[in-house]
Amino acid sequence: MKKCTVLIVLLTCLLASRTTSFAQLSVQISVAPPLIPVYVQPACPVEGYLWVPGYWAYGFDDYYWVPGVWIVPAQTGFLWTPGYWGYAGGYYGWSAGYWGAHIGYYGGVCYGHGYDGDGYSGGHWDHGAFQYNTAVSNVNVNIVHNTYVNRAEVHAGSGNRSSFNGAGGVTARPTDNQRQIMKENHIQASAAQHTHEQAAANNRSQFATSNKGKPSTQGMSRVAGDQNHSAAPGRSGVKQTAPAQNQHAQAPVKQNTTPAQHNPQPQQQHAAPAEQRNAPSQQRSAPQQQHAAPQHNAAPAHGEGHPR
Repeated sequence: MKKCTVLIVLLTCLLASRTTSFAQLSVQISVAPPLIPVYVQPACPVEGYLWVPGYWAYGFDDYYWVPGVWIVPAQTGFLWTPGYWGYAGGYYGWSAGYWGAHIGYYGGVCYGHGYDGDGYSGGHWDHGAFQYNTAVSNVNVNIVHNTYVNRAEVHAGSGNRSSFNGAGGVTARPTDNQRQIMKENHIQASAAQHTHEQAAANNRSQFATSNKGKPSTQGMSRVAGDQNHSAAPGRSGVKQTAPAQNQHAQAPVKQNTTPAQHNPQPQQQHAAPAEQRNAPSQQRSAPQQQHAAPQHNAAPAHGEGHPR
């Protein structure tokens, strides 16, 4: 039986041995997460909502898919840098996503719908309003009017659907610019995002052992129960969540896009300077039917494409 271990001491040693640090490493799994599924993006429900791509979270001894969703941004002008899995030392660890003025490093993982491994091409902020690039984003122009078309911004992506960075997955490394973004103020995932992830954790059809890597719900137009579609949250009236609390001293983060831009029971722990996200709380034996973990020891870190 494969063991799922949380080894803070080991993580500390790994961090000390690298020139750059990982993001928060709150859980380590010995089996790789499934491939990123290919799915159709639902239409943006209201002006001002931003797309948060779907991802594989871990809990209850299995990976489960948290659907991509349109959601209210943490504050006007902020963009979402997705979290990602990284492989190092025989384990997979999760680096939490965050809101910030710029898109940082997310391991080079191609989540699709504008997040093709480097930056975001689905739109940008302009004078307090979010402008959607309809060459990428699924937007109903009868509801959302801040739109443009720029196919030159679209990144083809590598075509690699691996959901982790490291041996056997994608091998992107943070750029100098992304390292600088890491020093900016960031805001953790919102309460609505946690609620969204918890809902996925409570749905057995979202678990890899049940859906064989093809979850029944892959994307949603909004978080279940969200009825706040009367106003355009992307404008200056957007409510701001807690002041930016987490500052990263050094660790790769997402790259600037032109615009100033999981977890059943979160147990966040800073393993190194880097944005935190909630990690799946329950850790028992790792799922028996995921792709076999690569046997390489060379592993990317958050600052280097490593697990959180």
